[in-house]
Amino acid sequence: MVPVIIHPRPSLEAATRLLESASLPSSDLTDAHMEHFFFCGPSSAPTGLAGFEVCGPDALLRSLVVVPDHRAQGVGKQLVAHVECEARARGVKAIYLLTTTAEAFFARCGYGTSERAQAPEGIRATREFSGLCPATSAFMTKRL
Repeated sequence: MVPVIIHPRPSLEAATRLLESASLPSSDLTDAHMEHFFFCGPSSAPTGLAGFEVCGPDALLRSLVVVPDHRAQGVGKQLVAHVECEARARGVKAIYLLTTTAEAFFARCGYGTSERAQAPEGIRATREFSGLCPATSAFMTKRL
């Protein structure tokens, strides 16, 4: 695994472009969300991106994406670890996520499958949970 340099606060435009290229939700993101987003690669064309949305003592891991040419090199794992560290520093006790394609990846990162009905109220209230991600998405969690 080659270490990557992870930068804070991508531009909303660059983040949206990368998310849309991977068919991931971005319609609800604002400049304020970028406070908890991180990227690697050039600021104008990031090669990886991840962020989280704070919901009281919990957080929703948002939008992990790595461009195809940089996958299977440990970039995603490093971005997830960085997000977890940042969330922990902000007092987050558990991170939740929704995925349609990366359940095995997140399981290798220590996330376990949970029942959507057991989601904390703050997580259920996010736009990603309540409507942007399909109901068939895997719902996963990790205690920090």
